[in-house]
Amino acid sequence: MLANLTLLILGFIFLIKGAGFLVDGASSLAKKFKISNLAIGLTIVAFGTSLPELIVNILSNFKNSADLAIGNAIGANISNILLVGGIAAIVYPIKIKSNTTWREIPLGLLAIAILIILANNLLLNSGDSLAISRWDGIILLGFFLIFIYYTLGIAKAKKNEHSDFTEHRLPLSLAYIVIGIVGLCIGGNWVVGSATSLAKSLGVSQALIGLTVISIGSTLPEIITSATAAFKKNADFAVGNIIGSIIFNTSFILGVSALIRPLAFNAQLNIDITVLIIATFVLFYFVLTGKRKGHIERYEGIGLVCAYLIYLVFLLWRG
Repeated sequence: MLANLTLLILGFIFLIKGAGFLVDGASSLAKKFKISNLAIGLTIVAFGTSLPELIVNILSNFKNSADLAIGNAIGANISNILLVGGIAAIVYPIKIKSNTTWREIPLGLLAIAILIILANNLLLNSGDSLAISRWDGIILLGFFLIFIYYTLGIAKAKKNEHSDFTEHRLPLSLAYIVIGIVGLCIGGNWVVGSATSLAKSLGVSQALIGLTVISIGSTLPEIITSATAAFKKNADFAVGNIIGSIIFNTSFILGVSALIRPLAFNAQLNIDITVLIIATFVLFYFVLTGKRKGHIERYEGIGLVCAYLIYLVFLLWRG
């Protein structure tokens, strides 16, 4: 019990410190090469914080656990919008630029729509069962490449965008990013592992562990990184991390997983994809309405977190 508790605390320390290193290193890199914060958040930061999901999915697929692989990606996306976005807004109200509202968020929604079509391809052909095939994986990876191409197009930073950040030497900036990503992966692994062991020792059910500790634990890097970015008033990093992680999870991670081995798709997961779509539209609504349009206020952040808790209750009820 004491060993797991110690590991849990150390895991959170690694997560917090790792997030700090990643945001500082990426900020410095963006300032040095005059790359926009949003572009860095959509790519380097998003990929770094999505590494735990990628590792979980690859291992799950090798063990022929398709439900875990797909469920992890969908659940992580729901967590990104409701939990990560909500907590980041509670830390500091997030200002979302017009381009993000009408371009980046729709890109995330398009990735989800493509996943729905590919996963339910039984409606389009005469296959015997629902699955994300290797060809579907290639299509998802193709969308991911289009997203990267788009991100390169918005990479140029506006004047004074990075004025609040320190520019380190290139080797130090890269070292910060690597240290941050490693810290997030190690910390996330320790937190999930130790929390799972603690839950088992306390007699909590396996279902509750999987639906709470594991699902939230896999998005801890995004939570910590976005909250840290919001605290440093770097809204572009926070938003870029959330949207970038959604696109990474949906197109890159599931695409790679499907290439390794076709993923059998449980039609019940369409309910969770529907929740994901609703969550995305709620995010749209919050951005377009309220006292300050283009902002996600603290009270709206609280609403997002509450919606996530309601979703967890629904999962427990569904069993």
